[in-house]
Amino acid sequence: MSELRKDPIVDRWVIIAAERGRRPTDFEAPEPTIPEAACPLCEGNERMTPPEIWALRPGGSMADEPGWQVRVVPNKFPALRVEGRLNRRGEGIFDLMDGIGAHEVIVESPRHTWRMADGPPEMVDRVLETYQLRLVDLYRDQRLRYCVIFRNYGTEAGASLSHPHSQIMAIPVVPRRVKGKLNAARDYFERKERCIFCDVLAQELSMRDRIVIENEHFVAFAPFASRFPFELAIYPRQHSHDFTAMSPEARASLAGVLHRCLAYLRPALGSPSYNYIVNVAPNPTPRPGKPYYWSTLQFDYHWHIEILPQVTRIAGFEWGTGFYINPVAPEDAADFLRNVMAQDARHTSSAEVISGDQ
Repeated sequence: MSELRKDPIVDRWVIIAAERGRRPTDFEAPEPTIPEAACPLCEGNERMTPPEIWALRPGGSMADEPGWQVRVVPNKFPALRVEGRLNRRGEGIFDLMDGIGAHEVIVESPRHTWRMADGPPEMVDRVLETYQLRLVDLYRDQRLRYCVIFRNYGTEAGASLSHPHSQIMAIPVVPRRVKGKLNAARDYFERKERCIFCDVLAQELSMRDRIVIENEHFVAFAPFASRFPFELAIYPRQHSHDFTAMSPEARASLAGVLHRCLAYLRPALGSPSYNYIVNVAPNPTPRPGKPYYWSTLQFDYHWHIEILPQVTRIAGFEWGTGFYINPVAPEDAADFLRNVMAQDARHTSSAEVISGDQ
């Protein structure tokens, strides 16, 4: 029988309809094709993008020239622009402001064919470090209340370029979905003096049915009320509200977990389109007239990453109710991924023995 499960953080219901009989192979997708045409994000084509904002250039090469490892440029067709004033105003009952913000593209590798699932983790770590540096810089602008860090992979996930990249959008409001999480976390802490995210993680570690990967610093698991087949969440093992405060050691650990999660979705689902979102805290700068706004973040919020494979379509029921229908139980998804990892570990171990005997 199907189940209705409630997300304890955002008060959202999900229908787990495992009796629909969807197996992992039912979701397999081909590797996205890579166009042969000149790519504006490839090394050597730096002049095809707006002037770079930041780049990791170990060789000391000039800006907007080859020699970079990670590069950040403004989106050529930005949804928001940093220049100007907010100009908040009303039109009768309606509120509006000018489209002030920032929209940046993080070019993750000079290689067009590199994929984050390919690794090595050291390359993923460079991308995570770039997120930290850009988040610190963008939050210096007090107009910008929240930064959305996300990666779209594949056409079903909204990617318009196949070159490996992710994006940061800084906006002058805290989105409703984010605000719902923040308010729920604050209310929970006021009642229990505990972080709700820490309690969820403790429950998952206690039950272990949905744990996929864990190490000293991070835990990856399939959420209890997963919206999508093989949806994964990555939580810091220790309470932390500030993504930018993550140490280099912890960041390298996160890079390994993120790389492995994406790598093992391949044998599970083929090469699915996916989105991942780094859920960070809002800008802690006090708002004019509201010095208390989000002032408890260090106690009640816990940054985290969501990985959302796009292998099912949202249809009328979902749009009409806000419910999601997931045909794969998260326990089954976690068990499948653990088995894939165990097989890979056995294969790797066997290969190392053979190599050592030669």
